[in-house]
Amino acid sequence: MPAANRLEARLRARLAELRAHDLIRTPRPPMGVDLSSNDYLGLSTHPRVVAAFASGAVSDGCGSTGSRLLRGDRAVFGALEQRFAAFAGAERALFFSSGYLANLAVLTTLPEAGDVIFSDALNHASLIDGTRLSRATCVVFPHNDVAALAALLASTPCAGLRFIVVESLFSMDGDEAPLREYAALAREAGALLIVDEAHAVGTRGDTGAGLLEEAGVQDEVLVSMSPAGKALGVAGALVAGRAWAIDYLVQRARSFIFSTAAPPAMAHALLASLDVVRDEPWRREQLRAVASQLRSRLREDGVVVQTGDSHIVPIHIGANDAAVAIAAALQADGFDVRAVRPPTVPAGTARLRVSVHAGLDDATIARFVDCVTHALREAGLCSAASS
Repeated sequence: MPAANRLEARLRARLAELRAHDLIRTPRPPMGVDLSSNDYLGLSTHPRVVAAFASGAVSDGCGSTGSRLLRGDRAVFGALEQRFAAFAGAERALFFSSGYLANLAVLTTLPEAGDVIFSDALNHASLIDGTRLSRATCVVFPHNDVAALAALLASTPCAGLRFIVVESLFSMDGDEAPLREYAALAREAGALLIVDEAHAVGTRGDTGAGLLEEAGVQDEVLVSMSPAGKALGVAGALVAGRAWAIDYLVQRARSFIFSTAAPPAMAHALLASLDVVRDEPWRREQLRAVASQLRSRLREDGVVVQTGDSHIVPIHIGANDAAVAIAAALQADGFDVRAVRPPTVPAGTARLRVSVHAGLDDATIARFVDCVTHALREAGLCSAASS
């Protein structure tokens, strides 16, 4: 049998297996009320951000036309990096085309053979892939378990350097890493702390810089990664940290050196996003209020939601088919909620990943809670809910 036919047969078998386990995924454009995106502050459509993007495309063109180290660099990239470094309380920053590329750059460049990376069990796929591609040894520790991490730091042989790699706000559960405790562990063990602020930048901290700012440990990280396609409303990512670490990434990070630079308009738009984050702190306050209201109403109706106050509110379903069916029912009611299934989350923990944004009003939240509790009752998953 020709190789192409053998490959086709193999892939069709894999697809059939996914279908049998309700794991087929289909891209779908936005529909109804947004309760699934990462546009937490509504900046993707903010007039100032949109205008900056448009004027940036007019002034600098639609594409960068090359990597940063060839002809792809632009003055606006340097301006954004300088501005973001000050925002993050760091010495320097470096702009990447995506958060995935930023995480790959950090983890395949800074740790080396002989080093050990201690990685949270629920870290994002990009952090996992970066760790796997690194030549360092990887040790996975239980999610947010400070005692387990301390024990592993003490017992794991290491000829080189130790790195602790975590997210600050986890994307699927919405829970926070104990950053102060991790910073203390890093000091005690002589380890280096790397933090992905993807879902916290823009939304947390006094100025919106993230949970490192809120925890008061900005000075204790080696680097942080802040993807800009979520609360900042645009795209790309910024790595911020020690100047010498950023200098080395410029020279050695393959996903920086060998990638075409981002469209310059993205950097123009991100400068405007940072202005809005500074000038409109009410968006962060409103986001917290909306998340709190949603959690309270869900609990009142008998829906189990975890503690915390983040803008990510998972509703655990369990079975893949039930999660898909409940999401479909909510979409029919006019709410854009998506089912999240393995391998994005562990097997048996399929869920609705409900994410709120600052533009939601009380009436919309109330109507959504009515619809979701009805759907859960119909599925036999919310027996305690009021009828």
